[in-house]
Amino acid sequence: MDVESGVIVDVEATAAHRTEETEATKAMIERVEERHDLKPQRLIGDTAYGTGPMLEWLVEDKGIEPHVPVWEKTRRDDGTFSVSDFQWDEQANEYRCPQGEPLRCQWRAFGNPRGINVTGADTIIYRSTQAACTACPMKSRCCPNTPTRKIARSLYEKSREAARKVADTAAYKQSRNDRKKVEVLFAHLKRILKLDRLRLRGRRGARDEFLLAATAQNLRRMAKRWMQMTMIEPIGAT
Repeated sequence: MDVESGVIVDVEATAAHRTEETEATKAMIERVEERHDLKPQRLIGDTAYGTGPMLEWLVEDKGIEPHVPVWEKTRRDDGTFSVSDFQWDEQANEYRCPQGEPLRCQWRAFGNPRGINVTGADTIIYRSTQAACTACPMKSRCCPNTPTRKIARSLYEKSREAARKVADTAAYKQSRNDRKKVEVLFAHLKRILKLDRLRLRGRRGARDEFLLAATAQNLRRMAKRWMQMTMIEPIGAT
């Protein structure tokens, strides 16, 4: 949806699944750009769109500002240090703990620089040395239950960091307010157009129902705007 006008520019019906929703978003952005030569400057969405691959696609491939919360699993609520307490050194490719000790990534075979161990979650593991952690006076606040501290850094961390910086801007706060326009449309679909339940079967049937509903919403909005533009105020009422 274009948040400035409130007009729905494309529709793609999916199951309530995060991966399908993000793939549908990519398809709609590329389809609208191809058919109508329209490309969004920013994407507003919830945390489901804040995954690493999605942010990488937005920032690096499409040049679109991600106005979405980053999908985070690194924050700690037990009082120990979080990843944000560690300093990242891009040139050295290592983290530095609050005590200044390095956490380095694990190479594949005997330090072979041609490959880094990457987990199934698309992360690289950085570990401190056991000697440094054992002698550290802050071990109880860092890794009280393990011999060493480890950090899983996403392969898409650069794009994730770009999204975090956007979240600190005034434009991001405005996007949070603009997102209410989308929620209003969903509420109208369910309560007024009675689309709380689909009548047609299958993915194609769901797509057709949503497409017709979006068309009805667009016609309604355009009619209201046309009435506002052509309305003539009464003169000299007594």
